[in-house]
Amino acid sequence: MATTLDRKSPFPGMDPFLEFHWRDVHHALVTYTRDQLQQQLPAELLARMQERVIIADQDQIAGSRYPDVHVVEFPSRGLGGGTALAVEEAVVAPYIVEYHATPLTETYIEILDAASGHRVVTVIEFLSPTNKLAGSGREEYLRKRHECLDSGTHLVEVDLTRTGPRASVLPLDLIPPQHHSTYIVCVSRLTPRRQLEYYPIPLPTPLPSFRIPLRPKDQDVILRLQPLVDQAYANGRYHTLDYRRALEPPLSQDEASWTDELLRQRRR
Repeated sequence: MATTLDRKSPFPGMDPFLEFHWRDVHHALVTYTRDQLQQQLPAELLARMQERVIIADQDQIAGSRYPDVHVVEFPSRGLGGGTALAVEEAVVAPYIVEYHATPLTETYIEILDAASGHRVVTVIEFLSPTNKLAGSGREEYLRKRHECLDSGTHLVEVDLTRTGPRASVLPLDLIPPQHHSTYIVCVSRLTPRRQLEYYPIPLPTPLPSFRIPLRPKDQDVILRLQPLVDQAYANGRYHTLDYRRALEPPLSQDEASWTDELLRQRRR
């Protein structure tokens, strides 16, 4: 039986092995974020989970576990339902795979002002690989992102995944390269001009707490990231993760050495 210590991630901050199960972790983080913020918001502000459905391409879901269906046929001989080949050479019968684009549901948080007809005040997104990899998932996310920024809404983007080119979604060109990190949080605050707040999160460090902007008359509320990830890890029973599995994409040399030593110390 696993001990209480075993049920905690060996990593002090974000556990990169959670990305193998990102769909489950993502939904958990959005749910726990809603619950954490709800306790802090003024009475007329409401945190609500919203969702969008995207049609993900195969390249966007490769290597990840998603609820999709593949129909595979193993023909015994010949091709095309048994039609003989008019050739002398022996031809190996192929495996025939029918692939269809897979609909995925992505959830996010909206903070609504009930006193003004449920106007959207702030949007909070936990980025997924489908938001960063080329394809319809990224196109849909960028469209929603532009709508949010054009509407005068605060936008909070939390990227705790390493898959996909982050610069294709987030305004990293505004941030000096030396300040880029394994994970990041970007807060686009309307004050009334756009102001970007950037929180770098190196792999070896605990996840930060940071401020969520609301209406001009409201004080910011605090989103505490580390308890959200800890709760997702514990409730998802991720103490069963296989820490011998190769990460994709690979860690940098320094991060890989640090991770190796950490897992050895924690006997994982």
